[in-house]
Amino acid sequence: MHKGLARALFALGTSTVLGATQLAAQEPKVITSWDIQTTSSASKLLGDAAARFEKGNPGYKVDMAHIMNDAYKAKLKIAFGANQPPCVFTSWGGGPLHEYIKAGQVVDLTPHLAGAPAYRDRFAKAGFKSVSFDGKVYGIPAENTAVAVVYYNKEVFAKYKLTPPKTWDELMNVVKVLKANNVAPFALANKNKWPGSMYYVYLVDRIGGSDVFRKAAQRAPGGSFTDPAFVEAGKKIQELVKAGAFAQGYNGLDYDIGASRRLMYSGKAAMELMGTWEAATIRSENPSFYEKLDFFPFPTVAGGKGDATALVGNVGDNFFSVSSACKDPDAAFKLIQSLTDDPSIQARLDDKRLPPVKGLKITDPYLQRVLDLATKASSVQLWYDQELPPKMAELHKDTIQAVFGLSMTPEDAAKQMEAAAKTELR
Repeated sequence: MHKGLARALFALGTSTVLGATQLAAQEPKVITSWDIQTTSSASKLLGDAAARFEKGNPGYKVDMAHIMNDAYKAKLKIAFGANQPPCVFTSWGGGPLHEYIKAGQVVDLTPHLAGAPAYRDRFAKAGFKSVSFDGKVYGIPAENTAVAVVYYNKEVFAKYKLTPPKTWDELMNVVKVLKANNVAPFALANKNKWPGSMYYVYLVDRIGGSDVFRKAAQRAPGGSFTDPAFVEAGKKIQELVKAGAFAQGYNGLDYDIGASRRLMYSGKAAMELMGTWEAATIRSENPSFYEKLDFFPFPTVAGGKGDATALVGNVGDNFFSVSSACKDPDAAFKLIQSLTDDPSIQARLDDKRLPPVKGLKITDPYLQRVLDLATKASSVQLWYDQELPPKMAELHKDTIQAVFGLSMTPEDAAKQMEAAAKTELR
């Protein structure tokens, strides 16, 4: 080959290689992140935090997706099944997260937290309970201290001279008065099943005490899902249904599209049992209705063993975790730190949420009341569908939806759960 041509080809080849190398060097490393924060305020604070991460870590780009609740659960399950989960993902901890951990698909964050003790110690210790397994931590409590309370329309209650009920009998009287005035007592969107589960979990706790579920789920001596408390809880739900306590079509209404909230906004329903994230959602969706909103704890049941201060919910809901499929877990952890940094925590407070972080400066009376409830609670029962293994969680939701629909007896629901427990909880 002519020497001049060879030099030219060599120069061209070198240039091409250098160009490709430079191009590769310029391409940012992408950290994918999925969550369920779909309101404008919640998604904005996460987007702002991602922007801070990108600014502080040149060469990285965050690909963030905010997905509606039930669609998120299905999408995440499929992604893990295909071993293509996002780097950072949120969960509720408990049984479903444990399944991914047992499959080796979630990064143990214990070493990362040990390397950042000041960051670790910002969070309330109880916040790590739902994401700790075998002494290892797999998630960071981020979004909220979320407990279920009964929200109600103050104007409707004032119009019919009602006061927040403290007992089951008082609640049934409220139901009676509202029904007589053509107002649905409760808005319930139970197509998603978990909203109805909240009634059942509270009733089991109020009737049988906070240990009855723990003993059944942990297969402790004497523990059984056929315990009378589970059956009585189902009977109370059907008592509500037969009294006309729920707006028509409740088992087919979709929570994710706001079906229950719209019933509240229109004045067609007066109450909704829901997690305390609902206040932020309502404030974002309908600020004028937010001014009419108040809440009270779930009523006690006469003769029940449960403590009136016991709550259903989660300290830390939701949690950020890192998947083992993530190629850069160190960067993913740094992103989580940005998602839970001081500006993000303040933004959550501004959005009427209580991240489980120590030393929060709370000036909002609503948040202070929620914090007081959580602080004084004798126990906080995690949602059953998040604590139980996935198969039992689905069976629980299916059977309780059927109990609401009066197509299954409480006794049969309890028997099905106990039969499944003997297989799934061995």
